[in-house]
Amino acid sequence: MAFKLKPSSSSDEPEVLMEINTTPLIDVMLVLLVMLIITIPIQLHSVNLEMPLGAPPTNQVKPEKIQIDIDAASVVYWQGVAVTAEALDEKMKAVSQQSTQPEVHVRPDKDARYAVFANVLSSSKRVGLTKIAVIGAEQFVR
Repeated sequence: MAFKLKPSSSSDEPEVLMEINTTPLIDVMLVLLVMLIITIPIQLHSVNLEMPLGAPPTNQVKPEKIQIDIDAASVVYWQGVAVTAEALDEKMKAVSQQSTQPEVHVRPDKDARYAVFANVLSSSKRVGLTKIAVIGAEQFVR
C-alpha cells in the first residue's frame, strides 16, 4: 500500500492510496526485454553445410534375407527348416563369410523361451552379422 505524505484535515492518519505502484513491473519488463535482445542473436546463428549434389548411388546388389523363426516350443528354424544350436552356428558362420552381408530376420513366438532368442542374437553377433531385425515385436506389447 502507498500513503500520501500530506495528512488529511479530519484525522492524523495518512489516507490510503488505491493506485498500484507500476515501477517494479516496468523494471521487470525492461530486464526481460534486455534478456530477449541478448538471446535473439544466438538463435539466429546458422551452420553452413556442404551437401553432396546429385542422386545418391544405388546399391545394385540386394542383400539376401535369412529368416530365423522360433516357435512356441523354442525350436529354431533356419529358412523354414528346424536346426540345432550347433547347426545354427555353422550356418551363421558360412553366411557371415559372404561378400554382401545378408539381412537376418528373427521372428520369435510370444511363448518361446527368452534364452533361445538370446542365444540366436549372441550367435549372430559372435560371427559378425550386424544386419539383424526382430520381426513381429508388436506381439510383445501389452
